[in-house]
Amino acid sequence: MTDKADITAPLRIAVLLPDLRPGGAERMRVNMAREWISRGYQVDFVLLRQEGELLSSLPEGVRTVNLGAAHYRAAIGPLRAYLKLEKPAVLLAAMWPLTVVSVVSARLARNNMRIVISDHSILSESYKGWGLLHRMVLRASMAATYRFANVRIAVSKGVAADLSSLSGIPRDMFRVIYNPAATVTSGSRSVVPPPELEEITGPVILTVGTLKAVKNHAFLIEAFSRLPTKLNATLCILGEGQLRSEIEKIVESKGLIGRVLLPGFRTDTTPWYRRADIFVLSSRHEGFGNVIVEALAQGIPVVSTDCPSGPREILCDGKYGRLVPVGDVDAFASAMLAGLKEVSGSEILKERARDFSVGKIADEYLDAMFPHCRARDSA
Repeated sequence: MTDKADITAPLRIAVLLPDLRPGGAERMRVNMAREWISRGYQVDFVLLRQEGELLSSLPEGVRTVNLGAAHYRAAIGPLRAYLKLEKPAVLLAAMWPLTVVSVVSARLARNNMRIVISDHSILSESYKGWGLLHRMVLRASMAATYRFANVRIAVSKGVAADLSSLSGIPRDMFRVIYNPAATVTSGSRSVVPPPELEEITGPVILTVGTLKAVKNHAFLIEAFSRLPTKLNATLCILGEGQLRSEIEKIVESKGLIGRVLLPGFRTDTTPWYRRADIFVLSSRHEGFGNVIVEALAQGIPVVSTDCPSGPREILCDGKYGRLVPVGDVDAFASAMLAGLKEVSGSEILKERARDFSVGKIADEYLDAMFPHCRARDSA
C-alpha cells in the first residue's frame, strides 16, 4: 500500500466496526463522525451486522453499509467488494481481529487508500484465559498484518506497549491517540435528575459500564457495602450486560436492595453524571477509560482502580483523582469515603477533560488519516 492518499479523490472515511451495540469504541466513532461531517468529510459506517442501539445516534449524512457477515472471516469478501466499488480515501478499523480483516481486505482490493487500525484494549489481558492456541493466532495475525497498515493507533501508552509486545513491531511505530470522551459543561451541574434518582436525598456514587466480568462490579458492591450506613449513599451501576442476574443476586445477598440501583443502558448518560457526587471505576483492566473523562468533564471527583492502563494516564498518576490497587476492597471503600467528603475543584477537573475533547482528538485522527491534505490545508 502506498503511504500517500489520493488528494483528488473524495475525502471519504470508511469506519469498520462489528456493529453499533453500545460500547466505548462504537460510541467514540459516532461522536467522531459527527465532527468529521461538520468539517466536510464523508463518512460510511461499514458494519459486519447492521444492528445496535447506537444506529439511532448516527449523525445526519452518515451512510451505513451492511456487510451481512456472521463472523469476522466472512467479512473479508464483502469488505473487499465495498472497497473496490466505493474507493474510500481511508479505511479506519477498530479492534482485533477486525483490524486484521481490514488489512487483508484492503490488500486484496488493491486500492490506493490509507489503512488506519486502532486497538482499544490491552489484548494480552482481554484474551488471557483463551489458551495457548488463541494467543499464538493473536500474535501471528498481528505480526503478519499490522506492519502493512499505514497508521497503527493505540488509545493509551499501555495499550501501545502491549501491542508492540504482541506483534513484534517496534513501539515507536504505534501512535497514541486518546479517546475523545469529553463534552465539558459550564455553569451549574444542578439539572432535573433521572426519575430513578428523584427521591434520593443522600450522596450518589455512579459507575457506567457494561455488566461484564472485567468491570468487576462484585468488587465495587463489596466496597460499597463497607461504607457507613449513616451516609445514606446510593450506588448506581449504569449499564447492561450478561452478568445482570449475577449482580442482582449479589445485591440481594448483601441486603443492598434499594441502595444499589441497576437502571440499565442509557444513550444519554449526562443527567446521571450531573446528579452524581462521585464517580467510581472498579475495572480489572482498561484500554483507556472513557467514562473517567466523562466524569471529569462534569467536574465530578473520581476514584478508580489503578488498573492497566488508561486510568493512571488520564488522572496523571493521581493528580486528578484517586487511584487504588486492583483488588484492595478496604482501600477502595476508604477512597470513596474520602471522595464524598472532598470539596471538589471542579474547574480543575474540567480543564483536564478538555485534553480529551472531540475537536482536539478529531484533529489528531485527521492528521493521521490525511497527512498530506492536512499539511496542505495548514500551509
